[in-house]
Amino acid sequence: DQEGKASLYAMWHTMPGKFYGLRAEMSIWASPNIENSQESGASIQIYCQDRGHYNLIQAGFHILPSLYHNRDIRFFTYWTKDSRSKGCYNLQCGGFIPASGAKLVPGQAIAPPSIYGIQDHYIRLSLNKDPNSGDWVVYRHDLETPSFLGHFPKELCPETPRIQALTGFVNYLKNARGPPMGSGHFPDYNEKKSAYFNHIKKYNSKGQAFDPRYTGMVKLVDRKDCYDANDLFLEFKKGYTFNYGGPGGCIG
Repeated sequence: DQEGKASLYAMWHTMPGKFYGLRAEMSIWASPNIENSQESGASIQIYCQDRGHYNLIQAGFHILPSLYHNRDIRFFTYWTKDSRSKGCYNLQCGGFIPASGAKLVPGQAIAPPSIYGIQDHYIRLSLNKDPNSGDWVVYRHDLETPSFLGHFPKELCPETPRIQALTGFVNYLKNARGPPMGSGHFPDYNEKKSAYFNHIKKYNSKGQAFDPRYTGMVKLVDRKDCYDANDLFLEFKKGYTFNYGGPGGCIG
C-alpha cells in the first residue's frame, strides 16, 4: 500500500509458477463521479519474482483524474520494481516502450464506455512473454488484425516463478469512501450490467494461447462487502469468463 492509500481488488490469479502471460476481453466502464484522489480500473497483471520480491507489470484501462485532470477512461501501462514502491504509469519513466504507429498508446482515451443494461463495450488485450525477444509484449486483439502496442523490456520481469492475474481494482484515500469498481454494481452474469473479463487465455513459453483450464487460478477479493468477483467458468459464447465490480462507498 502506498502511504495513506487503500487499494482493493477483485481478481482471479494463479499461484506462483512458470507463466508467460494472459489475454482477455475487458469491458470498459466509465466512472463519471470519481473523485480526484481516486482511481478505478481493470488490468492484466504479471508479478515477477526478482531477488526476493515481486516486480509488477500491467496493462489495462483506468480512470485516474489526478494524472489526467479529467475523468476519461484511458488505456494505461504500469510497472513497479517491488510491490511497496510507488511505480510508474505510462511513459513517465523508462519502462513500457510503445510501438511506432501503435493503434493505442498509454494514456490515450478509450471510447465509448458500456451503457448499463443496454450495451457493453470492450477491448481485448494481451500481455505475454515474446518467445524470441524475451520481452513482455502488449497486443490489442479487437481490431481487424492483432495490433502490437509495445513492450516491457525483459529485464523488468526476468525470472520465474511468476503470478499472473486478471484484476478489477480501486485506489483511494484511507478512511474515505471508495469509488465504484467496474459498472458500479456487484457482479452478476449479465454482461450489459456487470464488468467482465471474457475469452480468457493463457500463453505458453512458445507464445501460443490456450484455455486456462487446469491452471489452478484462485479468487482474491479483499472486501466482499465493497466489491466482489464471481466464479471463473467456461461459457459457450464467452470462453473462460468472470464478472467483477461493486458500488463503492466503502470506507477503506
